[in-house]
Amino acid sequence: MGVEGCTKCIKYLLFVFNFIFWLAGGIILGVALWLRHDSQTTNILYLQLGEKPAPNTFYVGIYILIAVGAVMMFVGFLGCYGAIQESQCLLGTFFTCLVILFACEVAAGIWGFVNKDQIAKDVKQFYDQALQQALMGEPDANNAKTVVKSFHETLDCCGSDIVTATFTPVWRDDLCRKDSLKSFFENTNCHKKIDELFSGKLYLIGIAAVVVAVIMIFEMILSMVLCCGIRNSSVY
Repeated sequence: MGVEGCTKCIKYLLFVFNFIFWLAGGIILGVALWLRHDSQTTNILYLQLGEKPAPNTFYVGIYILIAVGAVMMFVGFLGCYGAIQESQCLLGTFFTCLVILFACEVAAGIWGFVNKDQIAKDVKQFYDQALQQALMGEPDANNAKTVVKSFHETLDCCGSDIVTATFTPVWRDDLCRKDSLKSFFENTNCHKKIDELFSGKLYLIGIAAVVVAVIMIFEMILSMVLCCGIRNSSVY
């Protein structure tokens, strides 16, 4: 026997929310893949200073986001099918997957909040080390110059603070842009650019996580109500 009345409305409402959830999973997967292959981040995070690779903590968060997006699409499809079929088994499985996914998202959110400043800090330290080697002419200076120039060209910046950003182009135009006068007035230091790069992307990830969490809470409530409605209908 099919559900009737208010429970039937909840059935179709749950289907709509699950369809939105499925679409959100696709969007998150697409955004994560875009962040993974974004030219600015790949140009920087694929660099290697001697035997030391660039910090890849940022990619850990991206891989988590890719996994979440893929699982969301599967769970959204499962929820849509379970709602239409009025299957307590499918809806129970869907609810369990939602709880697990929600717990993973909370854990990932906590990890991201704890590491949001550390990601940019690690990249800035990597850049500072390469800049020091390039300026001081250390044994691995040629590799360091390549790393530094990649940062400068990708982020359109120069130097790690006000002093080096202002004066480095004047006497080391092999590392920075030729238009030293423009750099002098703009003061485009790389620490600021690195902060802007990663804070913007992490902000985007945070918005996506909050929106998905709200949808998931609504879906858990609706799936519980629908399961109770199906159970009561089967009794009568």
